[in-house]
Amino acid sequence: MSGHRPGTRAAHTARATRRHGTWSMEERAAQPVRPLPVEVPPGTAALTVTLDHPRDAGVLDLGLLGPDGEFRGWSGGARDRFTVTEQWATPGYLPGPLTPGTWQILLRLHRVPPGGLPYTLHTETPAGPAPAAPEETPPPPLPPGRRRTRRPVPPLDGARWLAGDLHAHTLHSDGSLTVDELARRGAVEGLDFLAVTDHNTVSHHPSLAAAGRRQGITLLPGQEVTTDLGHANVLGDTGWVDFRAPAARWLDDAEAAGGILSVNHPLAGDCAWELPFAGRRPRHAELWHHTWTDRRDAGPLAWAAAWRPGLVPLGGSDFHDPAQGRPPGTPTTWVLAEDDSAAAILDGIAHGRTAVSAGPHAPVLLRYGDELLALGAAGTVLVRADGERTVVRSDRARLPAGEGLHRLESWECEVVALSG
Repeated sequence: MSGHRPGTRAAHTARATRRHGTWSMEERAAQPVRPLPVEVPPGTAALTVTLDHPRDAGVLDLGLLGPDGEFRGWSGGARDRFTVTEQWATPGYLPGPLTPGTWQILLRLHRVPPGGLPYTLHTETPAGPAPAAPEETPPPPLPPGRRRTRRPVPPLDGARWLAGDLHAHTLHSDGSLTVDELARRGAVEGLDFLAVTDHNTVSHHPSLAAAGRRQGITLLPGQEVTTDLGHANVLGDTGWVDFRAPAARWLDDAEAAGGILSVNHPLAGDCAWELPFAGRRPRHAELWHHTWTDRRDAGPLAWAAAWRPGLVPLGGSDFHDPAQGRPPGTPTTWVLAEDDSAAAILDGIAHGRTAVSAGPHAPVLLRYGDELLALGAAGTVLVRADGERTVVRSDRARLPAGEGLHRLESWECEVVALSG
C-alpha cells in the first residue's frame, strides 16, 4: 500500500482480506481521507468490515463507497465494525445490492500522533444466505400526559410558530439513541419538530416519517457535513452530500436538491468554521449552539454581522446522549409554518421565518410582519440591528421591527432570544 512503512502487507483468504500498516502525520497532512479497495465477488451475501487501531493513541474514521463511487455509509469514529447486506445494514450504512466489483473502504485520518498510528483492517465477503438482521423494537408511542406543554404563541394569517431543534444525532452516527428514542425525547420536551442530522450519512432518512408518527413529532431529514475545518447542516431530503468536496459544492448540491445549508457552530472550539466559500455565502447559520454558554459574549453576533447581510439565525442543541444533561430543544428554533409537515417547516426555514430562544418555555422574540412580539420578556431590552434599544416592561409586548437581526438581552447584557 503506497505511502506505508516497510513491512505493511495484505493477506488474502477465501472471501476474507486482512491488511495492516501505520499511518503517518505526513500522510494525514497530504490526504486525510484514504480510499482502500476491497473486492466484492459475485454471490456475496454480506460485506463486513472491522477496523482495529489503538483508540487511546489516535482516531480513524470509517466509511464505504460502492463500485461506482456511490455512497453506502459512514460511521466516522463512532464504531469500528459494520455489515452491509441487500436487506439491512449497520446504522450509518445503506442496505442494497452487493454489486460485484471493487468497492472502497474510506478511512479518514482524523487524529494521527507524531509516532504514527498503526491499524488493521479485516474484510469479509461470505457467500450463501445473508446473516439475520439485528432485532430492534421501537418504544411505544408517548402516553398522554407525558408531553410537556410548550409556550403558546399566536398564529399569523393562519400560519403557526412551531418549536423545534435543528441539530441532533442518533445511533446512525455518534449518538446513543435510536431514531424512535430520539423522537420520543423531543416529544417529551414539547417540541413540534426535530431535525436528525447524523454525521456524513443519510441512512436514518428512511425511518424518520414512521418514527415521527409513532412519537407525535415531525422529524426533518438532515445530515451534518463534517470535516476537520468546519461542520454544516444540510436540511431536507437531498441525498448524500459529499463531505470531501469543497464547501461551495455542499451549498450548490444542497440547493439543487431543494435543501438548505446552514453553517454550524461557527465559533465552537476546534469545530469552528474555517472553510472558504467562493462567490456567495449561505444565508443560514447556527448562531446559537449549546457551546454558547456565556451569552454575554458577543462573538457569535459579531460573526453574524461580518458573515453577510440578511443572515437567518438558527439554533441547535447538538444532542447526542441523555447523559450530557441537556435535552433536545436547548436552544429552541421557532419556525413560522403553514402546517406541521416537514415540507412546510423546511419552507419556513428557507424563507427566513425563524427565531431562537433558550428553550421551548423561555422568553421568545417573534416577528409578525413589521412588528415583533416579545413573550415572557418583562425586564429585558430589545436591541435592534442598528443598536437602538427599547426596554420591555410587560410579558407580552408588541414592538416595531426593522430589518436584520434583533435580540432580547437581560439587564446584564445576556442574550435571551434572537429573531431574524
